[in-house]
Amino acid sequence: MKKNKYVVYWLLTGCVLIFIMVLVGGITRLTHSGLSISDYKLIQGTLPPMNEQAWEEAFELYKQYPEYQKLNSHFDLEDFKEIYFWEWLHRVIGRFIGIVFILPFLYFLFTKKLDRPTIKKCLALLFLGGFQGFLGWYMVKSGLVDRPDVSHFRLAAHLTTAFITFAYSLWVALDLIYPTQKEIKKPIRNLIRITYALLLLQIIWGAFVAGLDAGFIHNHWPLMSEGKLIHETVYIEQQPVIKNFFEGKSGVQFVHRYMAYIVVGFIALIWVRSRKIQRTPLQEKGLQSLVFLVFLQFVLGVLTIIYAVPLWLGVAHQIGAFFLLAAMTFTLHRFSK
Repeated sequence: MKKNKYVVYWLLTGCVLIFIMVLVGGITRLTHSGLSISDYKLIQGTLPPMNEQAWEEAFELYKQYPEYQKLNSHFDLEDFKEIYFWEWLHRVIGRFIGIVFILPFLYFLFTKKLDRPTIKKCLALLFLGGFQGFLGWYMVKSGLVDRPDVSHFRLAAHLTTAFITFAYSLWVALDLIYPTQKEIKKPIRNLIRITYALLLLQIIWGAFVAGLDAGFIHNHWPLMSEGKLIHETVYIEQQPVIKNFFEGKSGVQFVHRYMAYIVVGFIALIWVRSRKIQRTPLQEKGLQSLVFLVFLQFVLGVLTIIYAVPLWLGVAHQIGAFFLLAAMTFTLHRFSK
């Protein structure tokens, strides 16, 4: 750790910035601000409109697209400025993250602070960051054609890539912090791997719920509307039936709602199985954080549904997923290396 401490600080700074990016992205989504900037200017777009004429031009451009024409035709310039701010901030943070990743990487590369395996991992991180930026543009583009909303598939890809980039940045930092190998207990490691995959699937379906505004229906718990375990709208909105679980509002909420129990169950199973083996202090801390965070996230999810996604709860639920993935990444790393 000592000889790589500045590289570790750099990677962890990247993790913090990605967290902020996801936080602002969640606010952008929940305030319906994501389509307020309908063009993409890498350099010029760094600054917001600087005078009244520039604001009027930006507003006139916004008026040419479906969101204004079909949903927000009642907006005046001040309304537009409010939604513009969140999307602008989201994009500026993205640019800043790019600078924070690229410039220190080049410095560490030319000063030979990185060994070959770390260079390969950092190149993968740079690719993920660039791909994340592309997916953001690709997502916004889907809402500028004929309907005033982005594709929930593209939203899920954009959000999931951000989570994966964060998790991989943390993993590379942990590789440098804990370089020594230890005996691996494969059964528990493999169980954590399976749970990790389930958590990623749950995050993807959470993005589907957000993209389809599916959190505004069936605002009851533990059962769906009308006291039903499976409401009939789960399987009749789309044809064929399987399509409901990817594109139907009730269907994607059903999957996200009940997959939460599966994730909680698997983390509980990890806890029970881990009691039967000897654990290091760091492994124990990882396990404790998993149990605490998964139950906190479950409660946040229930409250988000019951209260029909108020802004603060929607953001808190997304942050909870972020911390749970961080805890899962740390725990998997401590049981893998």
